[in-house]
Amino acid sequence: MIDAVLPGASVRDMRSNAGHDYRIFVWQPEPRPRGPLPVLYLLDGNGMFPIAAAALALQSRRAERTGVAPSIIVGIGYPAAHWIDARRRTCDYTPPVAGGRLAQRPGNREWGETGGADHFLDFIQHELAPAISNEFPIDPDRTALFGHSFGGLFALYALLTRPALVRSTIAASPSIWFAPDELRERLANFEPPPMARRRVLVTVGSLEQGGMSGDNDADDYGSWIRRNRMVDNAREFSTELGRAGDASLDVSFRMFEDENHASVVPSAISLALRFALPPK
Repeated sequence: MIDAVLPGASVRDMRSNAGHDYRIFVWQPEPRPRGPLPVLYLLDGNGMFPIAAAALALQSRRAERTGVAPSIIVGIGYPAAHWIDARRRTCDYTPPVAGGRLAQRPGNREWGETGGADHFLDFIQHELAPAISNEFPIDPDRTALFGHSFGGLFALYALLTRPALVRSTIAASPSIWFAPDELRERLANFEPPPMARRRVLVTVGSLEQGGMSGDNDADDYGSWIRRNRMVDNAREFSTELGRAGDASLDVSFRMFEDENHASVVPSAISLALRFALPPK
């Protein structure tokens, strides 16, 4: 068997100052264009990076036609064989929430460790981003963060707590249901940095709130999906974010028809590339 290799891609492992191990996936265009390049930081790197890097490699070849510039993608993952490390991401991507306010899981299962978003943000801001900037020519005016599901929740939390971290934020199918009160408390006290406007894109699939054949209100998982209000939360929060950000935030919302929480990923990534990485 021959392993598939994406030209321009590389992998390296990093240990954070807090002692947590991460696997970092990087794609850069070959040959590398002159001058600084945009960069997109991508969560759930083990699974999302192959999709995003392949899409960027294809679309950035003709930027004048696709609207996607040659850029660098940095996938943030974990040293694991699985596409998604559920335990690690649940901790890293979730804001701190008091135990009594934790959202319900299907079947009333217990949560593992949660609430590590601030520590993970420290790693991205103070360790990973400087390392990437030292290795690659990065345009500081064209930086972006993409996250899906819990990653989308994290992207919104990062925007509200560290708005100067990146210029563009893409929250795909954000799991707002996990910490709705915490996000809205942050939104109420949101103070955008006195810099250039930040751009925000919130996306969701039309079937993420139910509607798949076989969905049943009596089914535990089906009723849980409905209670989470994925579509309504995404639409409502993007509207609230636009009002709170006033002239400092440019907020867009997109719903993809006939897509569920899993099938929507390629569409969300493709739109994110056009949104965050347009030619200068």
